[in-house]
Amino acid sequence: MLGMPDLVGRTVVITGANTGIGRETARALAARGAKLFLACRSEAKARAVIDVLSTETGNDSLEYVPLDLGSLNSVRACADALLASGEPLHVLINNAGLAGARGLTDSGFEVAFGTNHIGHFLLTSLLLERLRASAPARIVNVASEAHYRAPGIDFDAVREPTRTRTGLPEYAVSKLANVLHAQELARRLGADGVTTYALHPGVVASDIWRRVPWPARPLIKLRMRSPQDGARTSLYCATSPEVAGESGQYYDDARRKRPGPAATPEHAAELWAHSEAWLS
Repeated sequence: MLGMPDLVGRTVVITGANTGIGRETARALAARGAKLFLACRSEAKARAVIDVLSTETGNDSLEYVPLDLGSLNSVRACADALLASGEPLHVLINNAGLAGARGLTDSGFEVAFGTNHIGHFLLTSLLLERLRASAPARIVNVASEAHYRAPGIDFDAVREPTRTRTGLPEYAVSKLANVLHAQELARRLGADGVTTYALHPGVVASDIWRRVPWPARPLIKLRMRSPQDGARTSLYCATSPEVAGESGQYYDDARRKRPGPAATPEHAAELWAHSEAWLS
């Protein structure tokens, strides 16, 4: 990204950094000197990416930490490992996600909601004090314009297996949750020095669509952006001085944009209350 500041001395955690948007985000941050933790399910894939990025950028401060967002035990273990490292935490990029999947997570949530929202909600909550202690810090939620299609959140449905054939309406709900999470975090953090952002990366040809059934999968990936282009707004929200004084906002194409009609303070507070209760 043009104009991205030098990041030497800054520590960043990126979920799902072994492929797609996450990998390209990691590549750009590594090139600017950031210390990176790649939080991913597959150790083999993550370490292969670390080897490539270290060679390409000359940055050897890239580490792998295991994370399966569908398992609350895995999320807690990931947070424990990050905190035990003793490193400050300046940016948390909640990037990992899936679309078009059906079923339940190991933790008992509809699979898109449990992976895209609940796992990231818990991880963020567990790392919040370290982020505060490292301020100025940022939390970036990679959401989607799909959240415009979600009229709200059915808090009973998100505790049941996926109802629709494609899983895409459930994906839209999970992305609305990402936007609401950033809004409510901003309200609760106030002047603590931690700012939050939600964003649409563009419709990107990435592994997020891996669970969409054949033959729909190759068709929906036609005319999509490249992962490198899709990482642009993530990098903008994570590093740009232009948005350092903004918090809780939604961005598209590296510009602030009004979120969908269901992204209200009332819905954000309600989602937070449910999420906390489920995880207590």
